[in-house]
Amino acid sequence: KVTVFQWANYMDVQIEMSKQPGQDGVCGNFNGNQGDDTTQTIMARVGARVPMSECLLSGHALIEWTHPMDKMMRAECPPATLTAGQAQCAQALGAAGDVV
Repeated sequence: KVTVFQWANYMDVQIEMSKQPGQDGVCGNFNGNQGDDTTQTIMARVGARVPMSECLLSGHALIEWTHPMDKMMRAECPPATLTAGQAQCAQALGAAGDVV
């Protein structure tokens, strides 16, 4: 079951499915051990990005940075963290990045 929540400036998608062999991701690996479902342990297992060979989506997503998103980040994200994140994004996307 796929549920889409569309807001004025972004979209959330909830996917409900039965457990699959080797399943892992943002919500953990469904082994009943919450201790290995931290951001750090998930990143160690699956990394930051889905390999293109495993991607279920076609094409390349356009990342649009809207004014409401900017306002939210400035209100909720410490300046040092925001600056570091922007630097990492710029490095990852390079000059060919399609951030608007």
